[in-house]
Amino acid sequence: MDVENTSAPSRNTRPPQAQAALGVGVIVRDARGRVLLGLHHSGTWELPGGKVDPLPESVAAAAVRELREETGLDVPEDRIAVFAMLHDAVAGINRVTMAALVDVDSATPRVTEPHLIRTWEWTAPDALPAPLFDPSAQILATWRPDLAIPHPPVHRLLLAADDAQAMP
Repeated sequence: MDVENTSAPSRNTRPPQAQAALGVGVIVRDARGRVLLGLHHSGTWELPGGKVDPLPESVAAAAVRELREETGLDVPEDRIAVFAMLHDAVAGINRVTMAALVDVDSATPRVTEPHLIRTWEWTAPDALPAPLFDPSAQILATWRPDLAIPHPPVHRLLLAADDAQAMP
């Protein structure tokens, strides 16, 4: 039986309509167990992070880049532990946020984007300021569910960590 070749377009010839945004939030934990939070000009506290650039940037590479761009901190990519994928929706767009953790012995963050962040502060996880930026609250609540951090509903997929650093 002969199969006729049709001129129908391939499924991959047109890019899909944008329906999702991919980002990463980074919990930076110091030797005292504190986490780094920035005070955004909107009044919310947030973790360092941002959008993941299109391939070939990995989530860990995006975490390193965003951390350097936002705080001036430079950490090796192999120290980043991506421990969860979170999914919610905002304004009809699926938001996928990757949760990452990195431990630093000591670090002095700088405000490198003063048009966005007023200050960076080290905070004990059991004394988090409010209000938290929604994705940051979701990441922190996934990392430490024992803290009962209020946050909007989110679907969570915990990732297998090769490294124990993702644990509280």
